[in-house]
Amino acid sequence: MNISVENQVSNYNFGASKKLFMKFIFYVLPLLAGVAMSIQAGVNSQLRTVLNNPLLAAFISFITGTAALVIMLLLSKKGLPAWQIYSGISWHKYIGGLLGVIVVVSVILSVPQIGSANMFVLIIAGQLLTAVILDHFGFLGMKPNLINLQKIIGIIFLIAGAYLVNKK
Repeated sequence: MNISVENQVSNYNFGASKKLFMKFIFYVLPLLAGVAMSIQAGVNSQLRTVLNNPLLAAFISFITGTAALVIMLLLSKKGLPAWQIYSGISWHKYIGGLLGVIVVVSVILSVPQIGSANMFVLIIAGQLLTAVILDHFGFLGMKPNLINLQKIIGIIFLIAGAYLVNKK
């Protein structure tokens, strides 16, 4: 069973509509990720409360996520690269999980204090600011996409929105 959405879709003959369908899927996936993150924040926060330990709650979150990924890898037809490949990978390409720990622990600690909406608007502001910088300079293999007046206005509105959502 191949779990790759793109590979699954490519097995069908959509003709001209395939490109439109794929574009739709790749807009829906981030929306679903946002839904999942909001639910995850509440669930992990509740787990932290029950355990009275934010790091243990984060650990359990990562263990269940790792178990899901192991199952997905086992069900995937895509083979794993040879062991020699891993030693040639730059160290910074391995820190995604560490960054995930920062996100999950920050969420677990913040939600009970400032609430889910306040926390997520600040996360989104940080994400957009960082993404615009990464895109502008083409960091981390991103295709350069220069900052322009429209993006600056969007960032200003986002910061204003974050302020309004967090204002008591």
